Amino acid sequence: MKRMFVLVIVLIFIPGFLFADIFPESVFGTVTMRFDLSSYPVDKDVRLWIPYPVSSAYQTISKIRVEGNYTESGVYTDKRFQTPILYARWKPGVRSRRLLFRFDAKRIEVVRRDFPARESCWNPVDYEKWLMPSSLGPTDGAVRSLAEHIVRGKISVLEKARAIYDWTCKNMYRDESVRGCGIGDVRYLLKKKRPGGKCTDIHSVFVALCRAVGVPAREIFGIRMCKKTSADITRWEHCWAEFYLPGYGWVPVDPADVRKFMLVHGLAFDDPETEKWRSYFWGAWDPYRIRLSVGRDVILNPRQAGSPLNNFGYPYAEVDGVSLDWLSPETFSYKIVCVLHK
Repeated sequence: MKRMFVLVIVLIFIPGFLFADIFPESVFGTVTMRFDLSSYPVDKDVRLWIPYPVSSAYQTISKIRVEGNYTESGVYTDKRFQTPILYARWKPGVRSRRLLFRFDAKRIEVVRRDFPARESCWNPVDYEKWLMPSSLGPTDGAVRSLAEHIVRGKISVLEKARAIYDWTCKNMYRDESVRGCGIGDVRYLLKKKRPGGKCTDIHSVFVALCRAVGVPAREIFGIRMCKKTSADITRWEHCWAEFYLPGYGWVPVDPADVRKFMLVHGLAFDDPETEKWRSYFWGAWDPYRIRLSVGRDVILNPRQAGSPLNNFGYPYAEVDGVSLDWLSPETFSYKIVCVLHK
């Protein structure tokens, strides 16, 4: 009996032991975004939209500072997802177009795995927004067939979400050749012999598969904070995900970071080190990330001239109604820097 007792104690406490020292409980730093759109002709109308982070249960945004020589500006939200937006406009006739956006951000590690023994009754209508398909994230046809195959025999929302999470970690891979974070074209990704991409691609597949079998889920778009004293984080955008568990709330996941750690450290899926990361990112997020927005097919406010945005994880600008390439900060002319505080 004594041996059995010791074994139970080890099984219970190993997860906490493994993860206790991986990440700090919180991270605090200053993020500065600088934009210079002065290179465009004086007779052009230039408009800029920037994801505007706000405080939440997991992050505190403070000391917000906005400076520039814009002719008009404001903070708005889009109508569907209520994502805050910093907007600035330089009307024709302006030669210099500069804007500085600075804020302090404190982010905590999120761990949510104390799941209830039973799931509460719930009405999917209340979460319809997070069950609907998007233009690049369908929930019918081949996507639904695959999702139903993955969750075969699973009854609860938690069981279905875990099966899809495990499938995503095992079958998706990180493709470094993809620009930015990827666009998350789920049909295209699943047609590939080996589906792969960056974080938006991987989490778009996870979200679409969840929604296809009635599990509310959504992508979250943001940017990573630096782990050293300071860093240029202009290209550090990141996408992660969460699903809704009835009677509990939103559960954090990040299968894309599982695949990233596998790539960086040359790990196979069945490697014990991979299992550590797969266990960690089921129900947890590290603190080195700032949430900026949610939602796909976003109509900005004030409304952009171009099509709805696939996502609002990057700054967006138009010159006389023609959008700039947000994946090319050199030509778009913006820079994002993070300074860590201890």
